[in-house]
Amino acid sequence: MFGRRLALALAFAAAIATGIPAEAGFFRDLVDNMGLNTAPSGGGNGASVSGGPRLSLTPGGSFFPEQVNPNRVAPRQYRRQVVAYKTKEKPGTIVVNPRQHFLYYVLGDGQAIRYGIGVGREGFGWSGAVTVGRKAEWPAWVPPPEMIERERQRGRILPARMEGGVRNPLGARALYLYRGGNDTLYRIHGTSEPWTIGLNVSSGCIRMLNKDVVDLYNRTRVGARVVVL
Repeated sequence: MFGRRLALALAFAAAIATGIPAEAGFFRDLVDNMGLNTAPSGGGNGASVSGGPRLSLTPGGSFFPEQVNPNRVAPRQYRRQVVAYKTKEKPGTIVVNPRQHFLYYVLGDGQAIRYGIGVGREGFGWSGAVTVGRKAEWPAWVPPPEMIERERQRGRILPARMEGGVRNPLGARALYLYRGGNDTLYRIHGTSEPWTIGLNVSSGCIRMLNKDVVDLYNRTRVGARVVVL
């Protein structure tokens, strides 16, 4: 109990220090994105649909975000850490391995920073080399028309635009991925759903914990090479 109270106090201090936008429910979302869990325990590794059957989060499975139980805590392997990593890519390059749900920031000398990520669900995966075209802090979210229509058919009405904040699906930071000078509409971004890290849940974007995407954002320059395997 003392450990949890200390963690909550540190989370609140972090909110003040980083200037997170003040809005209703921001503290609960901040705590979730820091990997803390104030909700009752039980079923943390499962997934559920409101009013529907419980799903098993099998490796490589594909899910809509709302099917994942918010009590889920991503496995320890997805925590940010420096690891041995052999690559021909130059330091400063980002390498994404969707199958393993890892993103690597190449440090050089056989090392990289490894982050856990959420990636595209079935039918939304992609690969190739792109560049970071621009960066944004607490970015606004503008869903593409095809996403708005796709979600409308599922009974979900998306806003035409949502300003930045802790409830915004893009989270605390976003790296906008370009190819040939054109926006691919794919992003590396934070998330308001930290329980989805390590799963195939997105529409093609690469999602990270807010604390991790802030770390990556601070290291990455505009123009950096991004390789999705």
